[in-house]
Amino acid sequence: MKKALSIVCSLTLAAVIAGCGTKAADSKGASADVKTKDTLTIAWYPNESGADLKDARDEIGKAIEKAIGKKVEHKTTTDYIIAIESIANGNADLAFMGPQGYIEANAKNKKVQPLVVQSGESGTLDDAVYYSWLNVRKGEEEQYKNGSGFAIDNIAGKKFSFVSNSSTSGFKVPSAGIVSTFSKMDKYKSLTAEDLLQGGKDKFFSEVLFGGSHQGSAVNLLTGKADVAAFCDTCVANYVEISSGTASKPGTVYKVKQGAAEPFNNLVGKEFTLISVTPVLNSPFAINTGTVSADDIKKLKDAFTSDEVTKNEKIFIPKDSKASGLFKMKTGKEHFLTVEDAWFNPVRELSK
Repeated sequence: MKKALSIVCSLTLAAVIAGCGTKAADSKGASADVKTKDTLTIAWYPNESGADLKDARDEIGKAIEKAIGKKVEHKTTTDYIIAIESIANGNADLAFMGPQGYIEANAKNKKVQPLVVQSGESGTLDDAVYYSWLNVRKGEEEQYKNGSGFAIDNIAGKKFSFVSNSSTSGFKVPSAGIVSTFSKMDKYKSLTAEDLLQGGKDKFFSEVLFGGSHQGSAVNLLTGKADVAAFCDTCVANYVEISSGTASKPGTVYKVKQGAAEPFNNLVGKEFTLISVTPVLNSPFAINTGTVSADDIKKLKDAFTSDEVTKNEKIFIPKDSKASGLFKMKTGKEHFLTVEDAWFNPVRELSK
């Protein structure tokens, strides 16, 4: 995974500088004569569409309603593509999506632009990342050891679960890392990310599954359908806890905690081990500047970055709270920050 890691780390600074050196996109691509609508529709990925996160979605909706004086409608989905297409074609005005999904929506419609992202633990964009994990069931990690550390050399031929081919941390980043590692070997020198989409005889993986969500990919692993699975830390944080080790470090063991909501409610106590960890740029709230007026975009940016939203414990869950939510305070410095499209270029670079 070193190439993916180095690309993200080395280009993040350049992207941040590019974002800071240009005018904030309060109305970038937005037309002053956008037809006023009474309702703003937010599209949510499958990861954030569960019943256990309804209160968190609703609280964000309330903040938006207060900011622009319009009703908010939540569009929950069962497929990444639904959310991506919705924001791109204007059936949704706002969407919370991963960097890769944002890039795909932006490629379809340049009027789709980032609104805000969550800062890092420092309160800045410098460490505004989450983590893409490759995971195996507890007890099976020894075959992936390399000295005192871990390696992915033995994942070839395994049953593998991705999230969606539109997922950043559940496909884009791990596939880039796999290709980078194995293409150095004569046997796999022509390996591409597309080769990882299907399993079978003479394929890189014996079987390839797609969880449809990060939770679904984790379930594929824990139920034995997959030997190795890609999913991210933030999307399973409400359902698992550390059994041993340090957060987001290879070798750390996580287990499904008591009281975990669906789809983990029948998997309490099941454990998995991290064998690879790669940082990924934080996910944006993206907005279709062709369906939302410049005035409302400014109001939304002001609202998201306000102290009122930052201190709302239903939006930013306190560090020691056991409540389920979308954003978790770790240091108390986290908040929303505006970014430019260029901030996501490190993820675009993974396709090159």
